[in-house]
Amino acid sequence: MAMRLVLGFLFLLLTAWAHAQAYPAKPVRLIIPFPPGGSNDVVGRVVAAQLGERLGQGVIIDNRGGGGGTIGINAAAKSPADGYTLLFVSVGFPVSIALGQLPHESLQWFVPVAAVGTGPSLLVVPPALPVSSLQELVALAKRKPGELNAAAAGVGSFQHLATELFRLQAGIDIVIVQYKGGGPALTDTIAGQVQMNIGSAVQNVPHVRTGKLRALGVGGPHRLAALPDVPTFAEAGLPGAEATNWWGIVAPAGTPATVLQRLQAEIGAIVDSPETQKRFELEGADVLHMTSAEFGQHIAAETAKWTGVVKQAGIKAQ
Repeated sequence: MAMRLVLGFLFLLLTAWAHAQAYPAKPVRLIIPFPPGGSNDVVGRVVAAQLGERLGQGVIIDNRGGGGGTIGINAAAKSPADGYTLLFVSVGFPVSIALGQLPHESLQWFVPVAAVGTGPSLLVVPPALPVSSLQELVALAKRKPGELNAAAAGVGSFQHLATELFRLQAGIDIVIVQYKGGGPALTDTIAGQVQMNIGSAVQNVPHVRTGKLRALGVGGPHRLAALPDVPTFAEAGLPGAEATNWWGIVAPAGTPATVLQRLQAEIGAIVDSPETQKRFELEGADVLHMTSAEFGQHIAAETAKWTGVVKQAGIKAQ
């Protein structure tokens, strides 16, 4: 009997070892639960390209937008726990739980793989809007209550909460227009269909560089290396309106530990690389160093934080 147990244990070890040696034997799918063009898509593609090179297999981006990210999250949760389907998450995941769009137990649907990066919000306006500073924008909004529109990537999105916070801190009356993702919201901002956009800096910085948008303020603790002349909200006289996003990768619960360890090692190397750090800095973000356990704790803490914010602000899912 004892010998059978030993042989059984050895068989499991050899099976796990063989799985780890073979992984990945085919392309890996990375679900990004938002449409192309938003911050999740921008950062996710930077990481996916390097991860594919390091794994020796392609990492295919699967944009599953809709439902404030819940459609993609549910699709990832129902996928086989074999390491061939991963989910790119951001602050939108805990916010969806806070809004009741996802049950609290959805935290147990996944295991944390690795944190990737973090970045502040960046308030931008179309060049045609007759304001050149944050103070002028607030003054315009106060002169025309209810007439300025702000784009957001859906109820409960990072853009939505960042804009709500800005509205409350500035004491202005603006209309927040909800889109089905950061990409469509950005398109209408560039077109001048809305007058302001407080999205992730990684999404907005490239369009500021090309002159399609004008940046008025950084919603973070320091100025961006990518836009050193743009003041922070605090420097512009509006402290307390800062909002910061973050990104990382999780896998369906039950994914083999050996596969998780391989992914953690490769993503950790990507985050540590000077290439990634430089790319993130140019895009207006910073790499985020956390162990997988720390990343899991971070997601849980963010869920508790935003549950309180949503309740206090009275934000309802649509």
